[in-house]
Amino acid sequence: MERAAGRGARGRRGAARGAARASCRGRGAGGSPDGAVTVGAPQQDGAAARRGRPAQRAPAARSPPARPAAGGGEVPPAPRSRAAAARAPAAQRRAAVPDGAAAAPAAACVLPPAAGPLRLREALSRLTPGRQDVSDAAEVVNLVVSQLIQAIRSTAGSFSSIERLGAGSYYEHVKVTEPNEFDIMLVMPVARLQLDECDDTGAFYYLTFKRNPKEKYLLKFLDEDGKLSAFKMLEALREIIKREVKNITRNIANVEVTVKRKKPGSPAITLQIKKPPAEISVDIILTLKLQQSWPPSTRDGLKVEQWLGRKVRRELRYESVYLVAKQNKKEKVLRGNTWRLSFSHIEKTMLNNHGSSKTCCESDGPKCCRKSCLKLLKYLLEQLKLKHPKELDKICSYHVKTAFFHCCVMWPNDTDWTWGDLDHCFQKYLGYFLDCLQKSQLPHFFIPQYNLLSLEDKASYDFLSRQINHQLNNRFPIFQEMS
Repeated sequence: MERAAGRGARGRRGAARGAARASCRGRGAGGSPDGAVTVGAPQQDGAAARRGRPAQRAPAARSPPARPAAGGGEVPPAPRSRAAAARAPAAQRRAAVPDGAAAAPAAACVLPPAAGPLRLREALSRLTPGRQDVSDAAEVVNLVVSQLIQAIRSTAGSFSSIERLGAGSYYEHVKVTEPNEFDIMLVMPVARLQLDECDDTGAFYYLTFKRNPKEKYLLKFLDEDGKLSAFKMLEALREIIKREVKNITRNIANVEVTVKRKKPGSPAITLQIKKPPAEISVDIILTLKLQQSWPPSTRDGLKVEQWLGRKVRRELRYESVYLVAKQNKKEKVLRGNTWRLSFSHIEKTMLNNHGSSKTCCESDGPKCCRKSCLKLLKYLLEQLKLKHPKELDKICSYHVKTAFFHCCVMWPNDTDWTWGDLDHCFQKYLGYFLDCLQKSQLPHFFIPQYNLLSLEDKASYDFLSRQINHQLNNRFPIFQEMS
């Protein structure tokens, strides 16, 4: 089909490089160091398009990621000729697929010409929260959370050692639309814990003390089998927070704080902060911090050598193990004593230092469109979930973020994500995500054996694929609806 289009169609093909084959054929689917809120607008991504260079081009071929050698080291990629890559037909230039990642789409489709860079850039300009709105929201959240943490620490024993860590989209500078949601991790350092996998995902664990713990106050949170109960700890923290929010409402003028009803299986205690006209949701997440090696299930994850470098990967893996109080739904008897690995601190570091060159998106460095692409897909999913809450209940923004990290590995260089190529980069990222939905296969970025897309929810993935294809084939009407 592409040959028949001739030379005149090459520009149109370039704009759609990386989109899913399914969409071509019309198929539906097959922060600050201490965690405090930084007052001010989130980091801006992007700059004017490069002069004298086309806005649409195919990515150059990438050498495959280094693979382990027989002796335990790594074999560097074989050298290649840049000239040979330049001569290769565009259809044959394929990015390397990291171990554990779903394969990228095998073909591209031609999108309508109007679905180009102008519309995406216009959408991005509207996605960024206003500076004054961010400042006002940050001030209120700081006041409430600071008082809350002070009260929790003063409680005898149990949670006196907590530390505050900002997590999630606000602190990663990828928040879209309103600054009305914040995630705060309350981190408790704990020593000498033994982790035992409770299923085959490699993500969920039972925790027991190796010997008498230093933290004697934690013994009351053990269940009848001697396991540290996430449910008991979360309930104790919730009771402290519920008592304290009454004092916060009295102490801070024009602010009303309530604790929302808990969601079954959620690791968060959600606060609703009302300061007219704003309403802000703050998720308080109990997190255990262990100074020990990462579990074996993570060994083949975090494949960022080609993107961020081997040194960075090594440094990240030296970070502490974080676990959140998350119920494993696969258990036959739900006892609330399971914990799930969390990599929020690592994800924030990667997103805020996302370039293969260390000057990427710095004040005097070249601008890339990585985070802009993530914002666009986050917004697209967010709006589709608002329109179809029941059908898309099983899809969340973490799926979008995980696919984004895999794309950063497949296209590791800053030149693969230049600002002038925003439309092409977004479409190849979207194409990869569609391919994952079609195959019901999206490996966890840190735990490759853990597939985030369960086959039980295939109908939801099919529905989302159809909705995204509709957006692709109709020039992203959801971005036109933005006020």
